[in-house]
Amino acid sequence: MTTVLTPASPLTAADRCDRCGAQAYLRVVLASGGELLFCAHHGRKFEPELKKIAVEIHNESGRLTEPSTNASEDER
Repeated sequence: MTTVLTPASPLTAADRCDRCGAQAYLRVVLASGGELLFCAHHGRKFEPELKKIAVEIHNESGRLTEPSTNASEDER
């Protein structure tokens, strides 16, 4: 059997951590085809175990440290 993975869409504010309900920054794709979503905190906490069962880990936690753009600052 061949498994084809389609590119994951970016995570949005509507995507919530399966553990605590905070905004998700990690999508873990499982071999069974299911996926788990985690906030950055729980993603780090469970990372060693997730790497053992994941087919793919899509990590967007770097967005937490990127500078934000604020329209009001640009107007100054």
